[in-house]
Amino acid sequence: MKAVVVIDGEHYVSVVRDALATLPYEVVGVYLAGGTEKLRGGEEYGVPRVDDFEGAEIVVDLSDEPVLGPRERFRLASRVLAGGIPYVGADFRFDPPAFEPFPLPSLAVIGTGKRVGKTAVTGHVARTLARDREVVVVAMGRGGPAEPEVIEARPTLESLLELSRDGRHAASDHLETAALAGVVTIGCRRAGGGLAGAVTDSNVAEGARLAADRDPDLVIFDGSGAAIPPVAVDRRILVVGPGQDATAYLNAYRVLISDLVVVLGDGDVDPIRALKDVPVIRIDLRLRPVEPLRGRRVAVFTAGPAETGHLDAEVVAASTNLANRGHLRQDLARVDAEVYLVELKAAAIDVVAEAAAARGVELVLAANDVVSPELDAELERLTPVGVRT
Repeated sequence: MKAVVVIDGEHYVSVVRDALATLPYEVVGVYLAGGTEKLRGGEEYGVPRVDDFEGAEIVVDLSDEPVLGPRERFRLASRVLAGGIPYVGADFRFDPPAFEPFPLPSLAVIGTGKRVGKTAVTGHVARTLARDREVVVVAMGRGGPAEPEVIEARPTLESLLELSRDGRHAASDHLETAALAGVVTIGCRRAGGGLAGAVTDSNVAEGARLAADRDPDLVIFDGSGAAIPPVAVDRRILVVGPGQDATAYLNAYRVLISDLVVVLGDGDVDPIRALKDVPVIRIDLRLRPVEPLRGRRVAVFTAGPAETGHLDAEVVAASTNLANRGHLRQDLARVDAEVYLVELKAAAIDVVAEAAAARGVELVLAANDVVSPELDAELERLTPVGVRT
């Protein structure tokens, strides 16, 4: 394999030359990452000095602190991985995630972690682009089905309860998207997630084939947490959660492979813009009941903080513990309400919906609407060329 080797000026040139000779690669160049302590000028390493990694099949890191500390090294690794090149060092190896070819116009929505608003953005993108296009969403999740399943009709509360009682995860992302976005959704599963977003195992490739067989105008692939759908898409949207560093560790890789970055809340956008010339917009989320509440006494159940002041209801309780069943059951024990308003996440069905059914309380699902004056225009710009409109 042809290798470009990262070196620094804190090593004597003779040490570097001897180390290069031990590498099991064809070294085609050295990339000087910095440092001057042991450089006298005119150093010769036996191979050319290069300014980038073009032509490399692997990048080998022979540098060290203080030239490349952890943050700088992850930043360099992100650049290399974004070029589709493995990055290896003395005790580490990063391989770029592998992406299966896909024949139709496509985009992916990925995130910097769990509960960053990614599924809400996917739903908004799907609803917006489905106004004048045939759209299919392929969603993967840690609770997805063993075989990819096509959801053609909006799931009802009764059908979700039935799934839960059969032992299924009835609040999986694909069910949330199908129920709240109203587009054909194909549910898939994945296990494991690497630092750069690769998955250990998934059936997304099979789900992608099912989507292609339907020949829609556009396929949207929905990521899972910080894991990236293993499909080669035309465009990617990265969703950054509130307070997250979008360029830390290998999040920088996610920025570099994305065509639009969406930041929830008031997070710092300057590091993103400094890393890549990419559109960066802010969004907020607004809880929306899918059925009118009509001023009734309502208990709200979410997986994280959510504003409730705009609801046409008397909010008598608000729990953010959908992802913590023990605390959630304690919250439910203290609730006295006419209606339970619940996000379709985590324990929404197997705990909250079951409690509502047992108590004769009405349950209403809540969507998270994306609030942004800029996003829709960016979506039209971003939509892959070749989409039939």
